[in-house]
Amino acid sequence: MKLLITGASGFVGGALWRKALAEGHEVCALGRRPLAAPGYHSADLCRPLSCDFRPDVVVHAAARSSPWGSRAEFERQNVLATRHVIDFCETQGRPLLLHISTSAVMYDRSHQLGLDEDSPLPAKPINLYAATKRVSEQLVKAYAGPSCIVRPRAVFGPGDTVVFPRILRAAASGRLPLIESRQTVLGDLVYIDTLVDYLLRIAERRATGTYLLTNNQPVPILEFLGGVFAQLGLPQPTRRIPAERALLLAGLVEGLHRALPFLGEPPITRFGVSVFAWSKTFNVARALRDLGPPSVPLQEGVDRFVAWQRKQAG
Repeated sequence: MKLLITGASGFVGGALWRKALAEGHEVCALGRRPLAAPGYHSADLCRPLSCDFRPDVVVHAAARSSPWGSRAEFERQNVLATRHVIDFCETQGRPLLLHISTSAVMYDRSHQLGLDEDSPLPAKPINLYAATKRVSEQLVKAYAGPSCIVRPRAVFGPGDTVVFPRILRAAASGRLPLIESRQTVLGDLVYIDTLVDYLLRIAERRATGTYLLTNNQPVPILEFLGGVFAQLGLPQPTRRIPAERALLLAGLVEGLHRALPFLGEPPITRFGVSVFAWSKTFNVARALRDLGPPSVPLQEGVDRFVAWQRKQAG
């Protein structure tokens, strides 16, 4: 195939780029950061996209996936950028547009178990990231060519820059509290290689529609993280905070950081607390039926990630 991949300098886009090349596909890779690599081009998707490459499939992995940022930043990097990718597709024969969204578009402030692709979206998005990804999904659905939207849940693995790094830094410094909900909090994850293999299956089969993508192995979040901390020799959290109090504290900290932008990203956000406060599990029967089982079992993915973290630490 001829693939154009946006966000190739990031976690998911970069992993997909490397795997696609290894499988012999022709790839045009785009990213914000300058990289010296064959087939890679530095591009700001907040501007109209111009590229002398006619792809079979466009994989739009570029996004602002941080839990923190201004509304203008999220609008530019998640909505405007998607508009420009769609405009490019319209001029290139309308290839399959594979849009990497997020399961966060489905979140509300409650326990949600067994969500599937047909579950209604909440009346109010949980944060700016979810709100702008929701708008970008609507843009993709209005695209005149074939499209597929995927909603991965908690992508982790070697190269992760979003999910685990914040948690591991807080644990290593002893600043990570044990946020306690009134019931066991369950969560799904997806290992990066599993996600990449699913994306390539979608591209190869020209699948359309919407897919939730996980490793199909929900875990108790606190128990799962405790196991990762033990493998990495990190201290187990001992300070306990009820989830309701942690959410209130996070809201106050967010307000301070919004009022004083020079403080940067706050050390705690309501979205971050929500991971420990409410269960989020997903019914991925559609993906299992159309795309097959996860290529890497969850525990094997964890072992690979831990080995990579140890190597990073020397």
